[in-house]
Amino acid sequence: MLRDSYNRTIRDLRISLTDRCNFRCFYCLPHGEPSWAKREKLLSFEELEYIADIFVSLGIQKIRLTGGEPLIRRDVPVLVEKLARLKPHLQDIALTTNGYDFARHAESLKNAGLDRVTFSLDSLRPDKFSKITGVDALERVLASIHLAQESGFSPVKLNAVVVRGHNDDELVDFARFAREYGVAMRFIEFMPLDSGHDWNRDHVVSGREIRETINAAFPLVLKETNRGSGTSWKYTFADHSPGEIGIIAPVTEMFCGACSRIRLTADGQIRTCLFSNTEHNLRDVLRSGASRDELVQFIEDVVMKKEPRHHINDAEFVQPQRTMSFIGG
Repeated sequence: MLRDSYNRTIRDLRISLTDRCNFRCFYCLPHGEPSWAKREKLLSFEELEYIADIFVSLGIQKIRLTGGEPLIRRDVPVLVEKLARLKPHLQDIALTTNGYDFARHAESLKNAGLDRVTFSLDSLRPDKFSKITGVDALERVLASIHLAQESGFSPVKLNAVVVRGHNDDELVDFARFAREYGVAMRFIEFMPLDSGHDWNRDHVVSGREIRETINAAFPLVLKETNRGSGTSWKYTFADHSPGEIGIIAPVTEMFCGACSRIRLTADGQIRTCLFSNTEHNLRDVLRSGASRDELVQFIEDVVMKKEPRHHINDAEFVQPQRTMSFIGG
C-alpha cells in the first residue's frame, strides 16, 4: 500500500488526459489560456496503461480520468479498455466531463468498462449557464446526463462550483433537480484555482450555508457519520425522495487529514496536492528508460512528500501557477 509520511493510505489516482477544454468557465479558464502540455509531452495511452498498472500494484483502487475536458483527447474508450484490464485489483474507473461531447462516446465508454461518470453542471438556466461557461450548451449537457442514466452508469454525479453572485441562488433548484432525476448533486466551494487569479474569499459560499439553504426547502439526513477519505458529506432527503446531495467544502471545512488522492497531469507530472506548487516529473523518469522497480521507488518517494494540508486559509498562501484545467481535478 502507498502511504505518505502522515500514515495516510493513497488509494485514488486522478489522471488528466489533456489540459485543453472547450468551455471557458470563469473560475477556471476565463481567457482561454494556451495549453501547457505540448503533444510530444503528453503521456501516451501505452505509457498511461503501464503507469496505472504500477499504481494499482501499489494499492491504488480507483482511477478517475479528468482534464481539461478529457473527451477532447482522441479514443478515450481505448484507454478505458486498457485500464479495465487491471480489474478486479482496480475497483473503479470514473470520468469527469463537461458533457458537451459525451453522447458520441457513451456507448463505447460503457462497453470499454467505464464504471461511473460525473458531469460539471454549474447552472440550470440557459442564460446563466452560457455566462458561466462561455458556451450555449445547457440542453446538450442535460441530454448527456439523461443518456448516462439510460446507458446504465450509476450513480450519475453532477458537480456545481458555487460562487456567490453567480449561481448561489440556484441551490434549491439543483436539489429539486436531484430529487426529480435521482442523481447525486454535489456542491463544491469556490477554490483559488482560476487562471485569472480573481478568487476572492467573499465569493465563497460555505458548505454550511449550502447545507442550510437546501435543508430549509428539502430537509436532509446525513447519510454517513464518517466520510472516511471521501471529499463530500453526503445527504439523502428526509422524505425518501430519490437523489443525493453532496457537499465538498475544502475552504471552510478542510479534509486534508484523510486525503487519499494523488494526481498525474497530462504531461506526466505527479502532484501530491491540488494546491501544491511542486510537481514531480514522472514522465522524464519513465522515458529515461527507468526500470519498473525504479519507477516504483520514484512514486513511493514522491508520495512520502505529500503535504499535510493545503494552505488556502494561511496569510502566506500562494495560488498554484497551473489552474484546475492544467492540474486535473
